[in-house]
Amino acid sequence: MRKLQRFRNTLQYELLLLPALVIFAIFILYPAFNTIYSSFTNWNRMNIKNIQFVGIENYQKLFSDKSVLIGVRNSFIYAISATVLQSAGGLGLALILNRAFKTKNFLRAVWYFPAVLSTLVIGFLWNYMLSSSDLGLINSIIQGFGFSKVNFLGNGNNALMSIIFIAVWQWMGWTMTIYLANLQGIPEELYESAAIDGASKTRLFFGVTLPMLFPAISFSAITGMIQGLKMFDLVYALTKGGPNGRTETIITLMIKKGFTEGFYSYACAIGAVFLVIVLCVTMFQMRYFNRWGENIS
Repeated sequence: MRKLQRFRNTLQYELLLLPALVIFAIFILYPAFNTIYSSFTNWNRMNIKNIQFVGIENYQKLFSDKSVLIGVRNSFIYAISATVLQSAGGLGLALILNRAFKTKNFLRAVWYFPAVLSTLVIGFLWNYMLSSSDLGLINSIIQGFGFSKVNFLGNGNNALMSIIFIAVWQWMGWTMTIYLANLQGIPEELYESAAIDGASKTRLFFGVTLPMLFPAISFSAITGMIQGLKMFDLVYALTKGGPNGRTETIITLMIKKGFTEGFYSYACAIGAVFLVIVLCVTMFQMRYFNRWGENIS
């Protein structure tokens, strides 16, 4: 009787989760499984009705496609560079703006403001400012100092670095807020005890502050990598994958192959590979940070 009563009590709480689970299944699970299934077919714009199973044909084509390999490489370059730089920059800003001075709240708002705006809006604004035309703001300033124009978005290497710089500029303030929240939760007693033992500021940072920032570091690293691997809107607004495919990412290629060229099953194969990449990277990061957390504790 007690077991039946306990089952009824837990069932009423589990039923509250049912609407969320149904929405998750319809909008997340079903599209994911449908994408994986479609990647093994010959579905394309010219063949919508007579869809046939073709096995791993799309995957064989994908792994021999140089443009996809470049897209994967660029995605990792974006993700790793942006995550490291915005984490380091966000930590530096958090340490500075965690101090008591009059304008700290204003400066926090200034640095956080770009994260509020749409990434597409940010991309189009920077596209205007980095333009090599006479209307380009930054090149006008450079020429005003007597230097020649810089082709920020028309040169492959410059375009790659420009996209990374803009991504870091936009999201560094968001990372800063994560570190600030964590910094303000560190007990002052730890610093006082270490100071009594004669610890220098450097030892305080590496012995107290950095270990206590483990939750913020792990969170920003994992979310930063996922966000970097999903890079699309900023690339679309700035270069559309150019010049000559030098700034393509795996997501821009998936959109291009699927929506522009109409190779739907091939785009699904790219999406499935991307899903596996994100899962592997996230699992590796979580395992690494779990070990770090165990060593700290």
